[in-house]
Amino acid sequence: MSMLRFFMLLSLVVWVGGIIFFSFVVAPTLFSILPTRHLSGLVVSRALTLLHWIGVASGGVFLILSVFHAYYSTGSAQAAALRNLLVFAMVVVTLLSQIVVSGKMAALKATMGEIDSVPAADPRRIVFNSLHQWSTGLEVVVLLLGLAAVYVVARQWSMPVLNALRGKGAAGLV
Repeated sequence: MSMLRFFMLLSLVVWVGGIIFFSFVVAPTLFSILPTRHLSGLVVSRALTLLHWIGVASGGVFLILSVFHAYYSTGSAQAAALRNLLVFAMVVVTLLSQIVVSGKMAALKATMGEIDSVPAADPRRIVFNSLHQWSTGLEVVVLLLGLAAVYVVARQWSMPVLNALRGKGAAGLV
């Protein structure tokens, strides 16, 4: 049982930690040290794509293990437990960001070449900038959902006596 908990928590920590590291270390560093914004954008785009797929895989691992953990500890899979709903929302928002928003951004980049050479009033650049804002906003949403999921899991596991008093059926809903 402790191994299931370990891998559940690890999957969340990898994903949420990756978002934090990418957002506050990788992206700002690349834009400050690489010679052009275009080159920085290429690296950031590739890194973000990898982070998204790591996140989707981590979310899948978490959800599968969470259902097994709940079933073995309470006799009920508790698929609709708050921790699972939060992680499922993270996966959905990440897929939306990767497939829809990043896909549209990549298509626009292909028509524009180096974005800094495209006039700010160009409709393609305006749309690209709007999509970039959406991308950033979606990453913030995933991070906040992830922090909430970590909190919910930590709170649940730090109160085993209280969870036991609540009864087997309600233990996974915290």
